[in-house]
Amino acid sequence: MPAAHYEVLDPRFNRLFSDNAQVDKLFTGCRWAEGPAWFGAGRYVVWSDIPNDRLLRYDESDGSISVFRQPCGHANGNTVDRQGRLVTCEHSARRVSRTEFDGRVITIADRWQGKRLNSPNDVLVKSDGSIWFTDPAYGIDSDYDGEKAESEIGACYVYRVDAGSGAVEAVVTDMVRPNGLAFSLDESKLYVVDSGRTHGPENPAHIRVFDIVDGKKLRGGNVFADCTVGLFDGFRLDDAGRIWTSASDGIHCYDPDGTLIGKIRVPEEVANCVFGGIKRNVLYICGTTSLYSVRLAVNGAKTY
Repeated sequence: MPAAHYEVLDPRFNRLFSDNAQVDKLFTGCRWAEGPAWFGAGRYVVWSDIPNDRLLRYDESDGSISVFRQPCGHANGNTVDRQGRLVTCEHSARRVSRTEFDGRVITIADRWQGKRLNSPNDVLVKSDGSIWFTDPAYGIDSDYDGEKAESEIGACYVYRVDAGSGAVEAVVTDMVRPNGLAFSLDESKLYVVDSGRTHGPENPAHIRVFDIVDGKKLRGGNVFADCTVGLFDGFRLDDAGRIWTSASDGIHCYDPDGTLIGKIRVPEEVANCVFGGIKRNVLYICGTTSLYSVRLAVNGAKTY
């Protein structure tokens, strides 16, 4: 029988974990932990503690925790680009930024059609250098996760930033609260969470999947999966294309065919996760106040 940390809903989940692998709490003391990003060259994770306006750093080599940056614009989602630089969604600065190798923080995008963004939430970098991000209004809804303000755009979209021109284009405009996002392994599809249920029970709590056309445009947008417990937020893919996504009771694992095959139980509501470790077989999990990790029998998709 699997350990108490794991719930098997389909036999395909059995081979993805070891009964002996515990869900380890690495740090606690956050107000809302989010946006973990793995830096393979340094063997560390950077993640956000949004209300405390700080980025934290966990060093896998010695288990130490340090403050990476504070203040940080109430950072939320983070990723690592193809050159190994940190790309961050900042709520209070209402921008997507990049941390250069010399420590300078530059703005990638802060406006669309002359209007300020709401509060960028999660971000990806495609192999062609383009940057894709979601822009719900959570960071301007109140002063808890950012700075309360009115939306200049009046809606919440998904955007693409062209690698050459820097032009910002809205690529999804029919979501209530676009949130986490990830590419398929071959970058032919884009998965996007709509966590609109935070703003009413009639709104969605699902993942949609879009076809990427000519590397720039999206079409389709069918529902891939509905969340069975709470809301989806951030998620990652493993190297077989399975989705490991946040939910209220832990991490939910979906087969590429859309079947929920199992769960990793986490004692706090989960916001996001990332694969790390030398072999990308450690899942780092941001759960409300804490950073957790679990060693799995699968490897995360290589993204840079």
